[in-house]
Amino acid sequence: MGYRHTRAQILDGALDAVFADGLNQLTFGRLAKRLAISDRTIVYYFPTKDDLVTAVLLEVGGHLQTTLAPVFATSVPDHIEMLRRAWPIVATSHADPVFALFFEASGLAAAGCEPYRSLVPRLVEGWIDWAAEFIVGTPSHRR
Repeated sequence: MGYRHTRAQILDGALDAVFADGLNQLTFGRLAKRLAISDRTIVYYFPTKDDLVTAVLLEVGGHLQTTLAPVFATSVPDHIEMLRRAWPIVATSHADPVFALFFEASGLAAAGCEPYRSLVPRLVEGWIDWAAEFIVGTPSHRR
């Protein structure tokens, strides 16, 4: 049997593709061509485009959390201090592609396009829950 691509390799290829061309251009056919594999191989790991898009956006969110985690090594009193600590990282050209994808996904969600319409609010809620853990205070204050 020949070489098999792993789910991680396909996801990495999808990430490269969306950073280069945007979320709206992500299709099984384009990704398969980019990776020089059959689109059926992609479907094996990601049965629907929604599954692929969801995995890509979760991975992007995970990268953002990993990037910001060192900034929040200690708790902060409020969201303003959180922003002060995060700004030097998020205001760099290195972070621009991640935010471009987030804004593209948000625009597609606002336009009612699935899976973005269902996925983006869940992602935002997840990021809020993650960030709130770094703020000192009651749950309502942290939220």
